[in-house]
Amino acid sequence: MSFKTLENLVIITLILLAIPTLSLADSKIIVFHAGSLSVPFEKISKAFEKQYPQYKIIREPSGSRMAARKISDIHKPCDVIASADYSVIDKLLIATNNAKFNALFATNSMAVVFTDNSRYAETINKNNWVDILTKSDVVVGHSNPNDDPCGYRAMLTSLLAQKYYHKKDFFKSLFGYPGYYKPGMEKKGKVIVRPKETDLIALLETHNIDYIFLYKSVAIQHNLKYINLPPQVSLSSKKYADLYKTVSFKVSGKKPGKMITKIGEPMIYGITIPQNSNSPINRKGAKLFVNFVLSKKGAKIMKECGQGVVEPPIIKGDDSILK
Repeated sequence: MSFKTLENLVIITLILLAIPTLSLADSKIIVFHAGSLSVPFEKISKAFEKQYPQYKIIREPSGSRMAARKISDIHKPCDVIASADYSVIDKLLIATNNAKFNALFATNSMAVVFTDNSRYAETINKNNWVDILTKSDVVVGHSNPNDDPCGYRAMLTSLLAQKYYHKKDFFKSLFGYPGYYKPGMEKKGKVIVRPKETDLIALLETHNIDYIFLYKSVAIQHNLKYINLPPQVSLSSKKYADLYKTVSFKVSGKKPGKMITKIGEPMIYGITIPQNSNSPINRKGAKLFVNFVLSKKGAKIMKECGQGVVEPPIIKGDDSILK
């Protein structure tokens, strides 16, 4: 065998060895999503992979605003992003030319969540929870409003509760924030803050927190007790959209030191495919996954996980990438 023939065989062997690796890389679909979508997206991913076994879903949960900033600010590669607040996609991705469409696909409801071991668990109800939460021996948790929609929705819910229950100083007594939140502002020994809402569940289950502001769907998924808040407070009903608009809370903006005002509105989740120089990595896989989430199969799984859906989904912007 000549040296040239041996050299060619070595090259061919190396190419053949590289093919499975390349194929594996192409099969991954990277999905950034809200923490509240962890359970339904785990189930949706399994159903998707069963239908499309050539793909592997790599999920990365975080606060929705944090997820969007990973794309817009540090240009981290991603195939799909699903946010607990559709406006995060509009303002942090579409407005910055990092996405072209927004598919509104799910809804939710705010709740006050607890366990049997929470203080006053045996007496709390939908009429007295505002009084229970402000008791001096009760510890309350919420996620960071600057990173996670559930965090600023906790603030909006509290402000609406102040109106609904005619408790003039409820928000001040509970949180005392000056219309915005920065780390360290929380009342020591009274309020605990974590990056995303699902980070608080372990603290609740280990009795380090008595009550947390959380999405109803997450409470159902984790078999936690919850107060079913009235629609005038829970940010769940289109009927009360005008009422929701009467409350607001400021969160960090696109640039350091800048703030934007989040105004109350009914909760709607959004999903999109990032489109910039780094994303999507797997265009075909991203298209298939988003279409699967928006399908009747995807909607069925969302409902089974205690979450409401937008049927049919409402798609805004240029969704040609989905065709």
